Amino acid sequence: MTRPAAPPGGDGGRLAENIMHFARVLRRAGLDVGTVQVLDAVQAVEVCGLASRRDLYWTLHAVFVKSKADRAVFDQAFHIFWRKPAFLQQMMAMMLPEIAVPAQPRRRDPGEARVGEALFGGRDRPAGAARESEVVEVEASLTFSPREVLHRKDFEQMTAAELAEARRAIAEMRPVWAEVPTRRLAPAARGQRIDMRRTFRAGLRTGGEPLGLLRSQRTTREPPLVVLCDISGSMSVYSRMFLHFLHAVTSERHRVASFVFGTRLTPITRQIARRDVDEAFAAVGETVVDWSGGTRIGACLREFNYRWGRRVLGQGAHVLLVSDGLDRDDAGLLEREIDRLHRSCRRLVWLNPLLRYDRFEPRAAGVRIILRHVDEFRPVHNLASLADLARALSAPATGYRPAPAAA
Repeated sequence: MTRPAAPPGGDGGRLAENIMHFARVLRRAGLDVGTVQVLDAVQAVEVCGLASRRDLYWTLHAVFVKSKADRAVFDQAFHIFWRKPAFLQQMMAMMLPEIAVPAQPRRRDPGEARVGEALFGGRDRPAGAARESEVVEVEASLTFSPREVLHRKDFEQMTAAELAEARRAIAEMRPVWAEVPTRRLAPAARGQRIDMRRTFRAGLRTGGEPLGLLRSQRTTREPPLVVLCDISGSMSVYSRMFLHFLHAVTSERHRVASFVFGTRLTPITRQIARRDVDEAFAAVGETVVDWSGGTRIGACLREFNYRWGRRVLGQGAHVLLVSDGLDRDDAGLLEREIDRLHRSCRRLVWLNPLLRYDRFEPRAAGVRIILRHVDEFRPVHNLASLADLARALSAPATGYRPAPAAA
């Protein structure tokens, strides 16, 4: 681990180097930190000054923290990296090979394990580490069935290694999609319709005397799939994991139209369709410019309805709307556009990670509006929810919504 040799301040070059190393720790811990953020952080520290440790904390917080979920990771990484002994000792103890399960294990804070991996992952135990106690607190559930725990674990609570394992599990998903009847007819020995044209043509071979009635039936095919994924700051982790699921879906079926939205709508159908997942996400990253920003659901749905609706919503398309419903746009605009979207597709499924909470209530205005215009309302926060979604899309629409006690 690279740690600052001196407290913040002094030589500007040394401070800039330490900020760069700190940003790398945050990136390995799962935060969306790039070169632009590092440069902004250095400039912000130069402008705000370093009168106290508190000033450094809130200056870097303003640059690197983009959502509420990032706060816990940033807080722990900051106090470890910038030398707070209590946090450093705790994180080093987590990496000890000898473990003992306490009687009442505590629940680790979100992002704590990711910070530990970012700082000590892949390294040997530091020499001379203090061992005041042989008891190390761990998550007791991991001692029973790691695979089952990973299947049910919230994406926000996963470590960096667990997120990588979850992405591999998502890539192996092979959804089977329910087929819907079309208007086209095909010959069938026991079809319900009499095909008069084929019957008369066959009768020409026998001088106009038909030997039997030929039949036909409607053909079936997979309906088009349209995905609208929210990539705002509050949806950062969940939207990234869902895009891995979308890549697996796109590689298995045709006629998938993919869009992401935050403050603007961006089509990513061609980018996500690339066979290699790394190339696909690199192309998506170059195309999308509003990652982890604000949310304008109503305006983005309006753009989709007017520019793309007629192109991709034909032939009974199914639509997956991935969003938490937290919108700052005009409520009337959202009402009109979600209603138009609902009437333009065969099936509108809303995937909301907020359903992971047992006592979720639709209090936000955007959530209440969208709920009135969807056919199904499902969670999308872990591997189990994605597997349930794949099974649900392979069956006819059921109008699934959470039980009243959980909604």
